Amino acid sequence: MVFRRSEAGRQRSATDPVTLKLLVAGGFGVGKTTLVGAVSEIRPLRTEEVLTEAGRPVDDTRGVEGKRTTTVAMDFGRITLRDDLVLYLFGTPGQDRFWFLWDELAQGALGAVVLADTRRLADCFAAVDYFERRDIPFTLAVNVFDGAVRYPEETVREALDLDPEVPVVLCDARERDSAKQVLISVVEHAIATGGSRGCTTAARRCPQTRDGLVG
Repeated sequence: MVFRRSEAGRQRSATDPVTLKLLVAGGFGVGKTTLVGAVSEIRPLRTEEVLTEAGRPVDDTRGVEGKRTTTVAMDFGRITLRDDLVLYLFGTPGQDRFWFLWDELAQGALGAVVLADTRRLADCFAAVDYFERRDIPFTLAVNVFDGAVRYPEETVREALDLDPEVPVVLCDARERDSAKQVLISVVEHAIATGGSRGCTTAARRCPQTRDGLVG
């Protein structure tokens, strides 16, 4: 995938930008669409539909009773971390009946964010299991909702039975800088576990320090 610079007077990089694909997954109403929208430098693509009475028997809205829409296919956004490093973000649908789309979205993904809500922690079990089974590196990002209890990292890690190397971070999916740090964590973790399926040669060209990624 090649990026072409359209701005007059700007020289193209000596090498094409590294373009990496990341997934944003998690349970229903955990903040996936919000995170993609907060960090994307382009207007995000959203495939949201209004929740209806017809879906009430299959849509578990406990804990998110105020939610009025749901993602039915995917969210899509883009963020440029440096001139030579671009991330494409694909938010997965959170409801069980749309999980058949996950395999298509996961094709070619470097890594993933699994968003979690400590008030409904069990909702992210399926996403954790999905990426573990497919050897796709992921970061567990606890979305800090207003009024939610904040638990220590080790408490969350133990509750989800995560491997020691899986990063666990707190974030506010509404805040661009917070969401950006989550994405950096995923890239760094994927690079560190370079033997995984998602870590391509292009990914290993990325800087391996946080300062390098942000600078």
